[in-house]
Amino acid sequence: MKSVFLKLTLLPALATAIFWQPAQSTEIGSYFPSWSEDSGFHLKQLEQSGLTDHFTFLNYAFENIYKMPDGTYRCNNGDDAEEHDAALGMHATLDYARSFTADESVSGSADREGQPLAGNFNQFRQLRALHPQLKVLVSLGGWTWSRWFSAAAATSTLRRTLVASCIDLYINGNLPLWKGYGGPGAAAELFDGFDLDWEHPGVKGMPYNTVSKQDRRNYTLLLAEFRKQLNEKSRQTGRQYYLSAAINSSAKNVRQTEPASYSRYLNWLNLMTYDFHGAWDKNGPAEFQSNLYSDPADPDPEQPSVDADVQRLLKAGVPANKIIMGIPLYGRGWSGVSEANHGLYQHAAEPAEVLKGEPGADSYAHLSVQKLTKYNHPITRQLWTYDKGTFWSYDDPQVVKDKVNYARRWKLGGMMSWSLDQDDAEFSLSRAMFELR
Repeated sequence: MKSVFLKLTLLPALATAIFWQPAQSTEIGSYFPSWSEDSGFHLKQLEQSGLTDHFTFLNYAFENIYKMPDGTYRCNNGDDAEEHDAALGMHATLDYARSFTADESVSGSADREGQPLAGNFNQFRQLRALHPQLKVLVSLGGWTWSRWFSAAAATSTLRRTLVASCIDLYINGNLPLWKGYGGPGAAAELFDGFDLDWEHPGVKGMPYNTVSKQDRRNYTLLLAEFRKQLNEKSRQTGRQYYLSAAINSSAKNVRQTEPASYSRYLNWLNLMTYDFHGAWDKNGPAEFQSNLYSDPADPDPEQPSVDADVQRLLKAGVPANKIIMGIPLYGRGWSGVSEANHGLYQHAAEPAEVLKGEPGADSYAHLSVQKLTKYNHPITRQLWTYDKGTFWSYDDPQVVKDKVNYARRWKLGGMMSWSLDQDDAEFSLSRAMFELR
């Protein structure tokens, strides 16, 4: 136990090395999913909007970690696999082997045969060439790809091996050859760091996830290892590397982590202040998914809200300037909802019907053009719509502006959104976020 104690007491010193910096005065970011082209969205549309410089960071989501034959766990790439039921998915073609046409690409030039890097990675490289101050982080994990985090964080040796593999792949850019693309250094100097999206330490998300009673401490140690190796890399290259984490701060999740300790190793944390309710509860009740304040009339005993999450983290010892408030660029809804109270807190029959994708979830781009009557809740500051038994809860620009004012009041570090491809063509919700800067 003494050796473990000494090791832990030395960790804060690593986090304050010369290349360590806290978050900027205000960070504004968003997630760009690798599958964004499914909704017809490319980074070119962001560039054409003239809004890129308003963002300080973008997170590329997601990359996976894998159990290797030697019993270690590593970042890996170089294949296409859609085995989500076993969390073995991999999107190498989307990442760096998909050819973009001139009409699709940020630069306006088509990808050429024989270039080492194509796909989304090359589009980010083109975007960064035009906006060198933009930070691009690679996000590891996510809801369906968090299977191995607990196992990979279990020992110091496993943590070191995992982090080293991720740095070699995404910071050094040593990509496996795939469809003629990749190779040593193909993605070098593309990413500025990592966003760790372990969902969730000590709490089983997907049924196949590994989970342990030691996750509480090991989560902190894993972030410390990322910070240590990124600082070592900084000393070699002279570049600043960033580390963030996506956090669910419900009471249950906060109890399973050490916010005051792990936040020391982060430049900022992305607070997932959304998905408070959704159609995974098939029969509802129809509830808000990202309300700013709690409602005493809410039938949910926990009465979740953005404010409750923020205050919980502040009380747990996280500095306010490291908290980045999350904004959903999508809504959640149900159908067959009873009409009392315009559907709010009423029983539902099933998830709301959508054209494609997750039942009961739809983009702001689609919801915003529907001619539905909006209702604004005076306490929660969340809007909802109700029409012919269908209930939707989502943010519009005014709701986002209310959250901007809240972030100012509590001196939070900034705002981010999930996900960039779901905003409308005018980037209305993103524009509302920019008012924080």
